Amino acid sequence: MTDIDNTVESHEDDEVVEIDDVTIIDDGFEEEEPVIESAFDRPGRWYVVHTFAGHEAKVLGSLNNIIKSRELSERIYEIYVPEEDVQEFKSGKKVTVSKRMFPSYVLVRCEPDPELFYVIASTPGVTGFVGPEKTRPTPLRRREVDNIIRPKVEGVEQQSVKRRLPQHEFEVNDTVQIKTGPFATFSGHVAEINEDQLKVKVLVDIFGRETPVELDFTQVTKL
Repeated sequence: MTDIDNTVESHEDDEVVEIDDVTIIDDGFEEEEPVIESAFDRPGRWYVVHTFAGHEAKVLGSLNNIIKSRELSERIYEIYVPEEDVQEFKSGKKVTVSKRMFPSYVLVRCEPDPELFYVIASTPGVTGFVGPEKTRPTPLRRREVDNIIRPKVEGVEQQSVKRRLPQHEFEVNDTVQIKTGPFATFSGHVAEINEDQLKVKVLVDIFGRETPVELDFTQVTKL
């Protein structure tokens, strides 16, 4: 059996552990796990408030004014309007816009206090809380909060949330004109829309016959 040379460079303050004929040096360093910050762990609980259509920003402003005027900042902690970056195609161009994730809904983080529920529900533009009981709304669970407000990992840049399928302005049977490629200036009707690949299939009249042509969203424009 070949002897194992266990001679190693000594390290001051290192702990040496001998197992049989092998010497292991424990340098005392352990890899630190990344710190994950979840919005669920913040003080209070998260509740969903329903608003009139298009009143999310007004409700946000009104609630902030109420919190300030009534000195409720230590009981109503946060009002959050979930938004996301969405890719849309307008006039044949791909643009990124910020849109409400849940139109007509606002998230409120506060203490589970019936008095606060009444104040929030009475805010102009609010129709009520989401839950089986108006006086006792149902708080969101951790998984639900993390799905809406993505947890932050220390040292990792937060990525913006995007929908998988970009919005577009096309519908089947729309009349469109081709802008680029060999069929530029030709017009036709949309037969199919492939949102995964950002393409449309257009039926173009070529030599008296309808011919399907597959094109990128950016190659066509609605007439």
